[in-house]
Amino acid sequence: MPTSNSRLADIDALLARDPGQVELRYLRAGLLAGLGRADEARQDYLGVIEREPTHFGALNDLGTLLYNTDFRTAARTAYAEAVKHHPDNPIGRINLANALLANAQHDQAREHYAAALALAPDHPDAHQGMANLLQDLGEENAAERHRQSSYRAREITTLPYRGAGPPRRVLLLVSAAGGNTPTRFLLDDRVFAVSVLAVEAHTTAPVLPPHDLVFNAVGDADLSAQAQDAAEGVLARIRAPVINAPSKVRLTGRAENARRLAGLAGVVTPRLVVAPRDQVPRAAEAFGYPLLLRSPGFHTGRYFQRVETPGDLARAVAELPGRELMLIEPLDARDDQGRARKYRVMMIDGRLYPLHLAASADWKVHYFTADMARQPQLRAEEAAFLNDMPGVLGSAAMAGLARIAEALGLDYAGVDFGLNAKGEVLLFEANATMVVNPPDPDPRWDYRRAAVEQILVAARAMLIARADSSARA
Repeated sequence: MPTSNSRLADIDALLARDPGQVELRYLRAGLLAGLGRADEARQDYLGVIEREPTHFGALNDLGTLLYNTDFRTAARTAYAEAVKHHPDNPIGRINLANALLANAQHDQAREHYAAALALAPDHPDAHQGMANLLQDLGEENAAERHRQSSYRAREITTLPYRGAGPPRRVLLLVSAAGGNTPTRFLLDDRVFAVSVLAVEAHTTAPVLPPHDLVFNAVGDADLSAQAQDAAEGVLARIRAPVINAPSKVRLTGRAENARRLAGLAGVVTPRLVVAPRDQVPRAAEAFGYPLLLRSPGFHTGRYFQRVETPGDLARAVAELPGRELMLIEPLDARDDQGRARKYRVMMIDGRLYPLHLAASADWKVHYFTADMARQPQLRAEEAAFLNDMPGVLGSAAMAGLARIAEALGLDYAGVDFGLNAKGEVLLFEANATMVVNPPDPDPRWDYRRAAVEQILVAARAMLIARADSSARA
């Protein structure tokens, strides 16, 4: 069977005789993309589009290439052009909707998912995308209906492997409900051959894909209790090593963490009460103000409100979805200028790795909305943290983080936290869903690249060691 490289050589020979063959150029772009030669693939896709501006495959595949290399705005533009010229193709609609949803453009994404489902009522990707969108919007029952339609159509997906030698085979367990550990940058497709199993769709069929290692990516304990049950059902049939056992992930919900980590020296956890939404006013009266009000199962600040006085409570409750809401004590991580700081440290195989520091005048601190891009002095502060975490955090915080890592017992996790005046850890969140994204190409972020790469190298080394140990057994 011809290899991708030999097929590429054949296409190059044909194009040398006739450079204007659009379909050959398109095939060449796809081969280059599959070989990981993204820059060359992008030029070929653009070459196709220059000759044939409405070419669906080139527009759509260019969008996917751009999205996967973190040029998200350009990807949305390419997908939008594919939809503009091919409005009856559900694939273009789904890809554009996915990109819009990732950018929190919910109304536009919903329009395109609905159009895709009108064109292809059984398409699993359209149902999955719509389920994710509805889950984001708090429409839980409607989300579940689409999710059921999605995973009935597919239980196991095999991802392409681009490595030259024998792969490490990974069975990746995910939840159709979302809340999964982001593994895009962990499971390098030149090293790992990955089979993705949606645990809710799993049957008792006797055959599972060959695997040396299982990665349980069902990571959000507040969202995926049923999925953890399903994951344990799958794992009951498996003898391979497991990354992030469901029994440990279950204990990492916000309320459970606040309770069980409260007694750790050097760690301060917030008071936290979970109340049915119709009982929130009574619970808030006993809890006191100010308080934070949150819908369980959401991240990146979605459905998360600060309530200063009783008069603000009704409005906040009305804006939050869910049958239950969390009342959380605000932990003060502000400096003397009123700027709040949030650190993120990853925990890989029991070791601590700094990922980022975010600082903001807003109480709700997230890296993508923080002041880091606008303030050189904050980037310098973050660089100091990345280069000397113990020196910046101090011994009390480092000991507290080590105790959190030991209590979690997860192979791969992260913790978001602040520091108080005593140097203690103010715990915001600790679980398996923390994302590790390489910085974008802007030179301002060059100082972050080594720290991110250190985390990814450590995670891959752990996965390789576990898989190799299993393969030798």
